[in-house]
Amino acid sequence: MQFAALHHQTAPLIIANVWDASSALAAHQAGYRALGTSSAAIAAMLGYDDGEDISFDELLFMVTRIQAVTTLPLSVDLEAGYSETTIGIIENIQRLAQLGVLGINLEDSRVIHGERQPENASAFATKLGQIRLACPEMFLNIRTDGFLLKDDNALNETRRRGQLYAANGADGFFVPGVTREEEIRALVRDVPLPLNVMCMPDLADFGTIVASGVRRISMGNFVHSAIQTRLKDLLLTIQNEQSFAGVFSHESH
Repeated sequence: MQFAALHHQTAPLIIANVWDASSALAAHQAGYRALGTSSAAIAAMLGYDDGEDISFDELLFMVTRIQAVTTLPLSVDLEAGYSETTIGIIENIQRLAQLGVLGINLEDSRVIHGERQPENASAFATKLGQIRLACPEMFLNIRTDGFLLKDDNALNETRRRGQLYAANGADGFFVPGVTREEEIRALVRDVPLPLNVMCMPDLADFGTIVASGVRRISMGNFVHSAIQTRLKDLLLTIQNEQSFAGVFSHESH
């Protein structure tokens, strides 16, 4: 099944957000149907802050290593595009396409001096239209962060941006931070794009999400963060107990 078609099924696409070859292989073996990179997880793994602190060449290297171990469809978190110009963003997307990447996430905001700031919606829509024309085969999943930033007018602004982006070539609409069922249903009803939500502590169970009309569910960097916490706990256990017993405790289960 084509990557785009995975967003138009009755059951939503649960996408495994990975950060290296080993996590990609684990997701493949667990039966996931598609992968997405997590920019925050890749940045953390390489010792950077999130927000395009890593170079695009470093991101490309991670993409090649992920693709070395799996043939699953891959979508790459391109953040704000890794360029200040539309031409530069297009060139980056085309380089990903040459590697066989089928989709990207592109944000309508940028991290500036440590703070995420939304771009002008109309200006972003114009840029999106140019990207669409230049990259007709790429699945463009467009992210907007009104809910994540806890804007007072998050629902209305998100709805407005979604409708604008749909009219300018977006294939999917990613709204991290939205969790309330009535708001999810409103976005599904009013924005003519497959809605993508993200793992959050208060996000409903998958059954409720399916009933709301969501078409894609992302993990963000939460799985990576959970694994890092467990790693730290294991290393502390070795240090505190002066024993490697904890390393092998899983073998008895």
